[in-house]
Amino acid sequence: MSIVSDVLTLYLPGKRKTTPSGWTSFNAPCCVHNNENTDTRGRGGVIYEGDTVSYHCFNCGYKASWQPGRNLSYKFKKLLQWLNTPDADITKLALDVMRENEGVEVQQRKVELPTFGTVHLPEDSIRIADIKDFNKHSMAVVEYMAKRNLNLDDTNYYWSPQLGYRERLIIPFMYEGRIVGYTARTVGESKPKYLTDSQPGFVYGLDEQGHNKAFCILCEGPLDAIHVEGAALTGSDIGDAQALLLNRLGKDIYVVPDRDKAGSKLVEQAIDKGWHVSLPDWADGINDIGEAVEKYGRLYTLYSIVSAAESSPLKIRLKAKKWFT
Repeated sequence: MSIVSDVLTLYLPGKRKTTPSGWTSFNAPCCVHNNENTDTRGRGGVIYEGDTVSYHCFNCGYKASWQPGRNLSYKFKKLLQWLNTPDADITKLALDVMRENEGVEVQQRKVELPTFGTVHLPEDSIRIADIKDFNKHSMAVVEYMAKRNLNLDDTNYYWSPQLGYRERLIIPFMYEGRIVGYTARTVGESKPKYLTDSQPGFVYGLDEQGHNKAFCILCEGPLDAIHVEGAALTGSDIGDAQALLLNRLGKDIYVVPDRDKAGSKLVEQAIDKGWHVSLPDWADGINDIGEAVEKYGRLYTLYSIVSAAESSPLKIRLKAKKWFT
């Protein structure tokens, strides 16, 4: 056991249990600090693997870890604070770790560059720009596009007459010129809102991030990305393979989260990656890029994103407190 494991164990709640898989579970202290209800079901977990220690909350999703050779991260220090570890003990531990790290080689976890197989779109899919005779279903899709300020020349939008897809806007996922997935967004009341075929590690819009761009705007959903010629995670978590693909662009990454709980967690992930975060001064009720475009138009929305991009973790966190309230 390491000195980090010793201190963490010392301040874990007395009421805890060990699972057969090796996790020590207890009521997570992080949930109330991440806009979730107080955990009473033992959803917090710590696992020790040699001298490496990892924490994961299976309720709000908060993660923190430490391994030999690394300094204590901001997230690990916050975890200790939430476990009521005295500040003096956290400061001493951080200094002790820094001293021990001298001359220690960190074992980096290797992340493989993802590969993507070719995927077929739903049967009988046709580019909307190529439709000659519109019916009520395809017309509903076009009307939805107009409402969302989506233009035919943005990308190759598709539509399919097949049952389950006829009232959906189909957006192909492209990688190196090939279709490797898609998402089909309902334009009516159908559930689920999205039917998606996506491969692990995929980032939407990478093919559009040419050498002439100084930065890449990264958001959660493809429709938002289309508005600003950016990239999208197709979710609110940054996977290791996704980060690898994005960092290979050799550009500054400007993360624009949605204005919700998932978005606030995405901000912390972006900070951990050393990326910029943009929290534009949009009016109350504007929760994502798409809504900003509806109110301000594409040009001003893009300007507001670039102008608000910040790289200082302290400044990002200070603004996030106001932006997400």
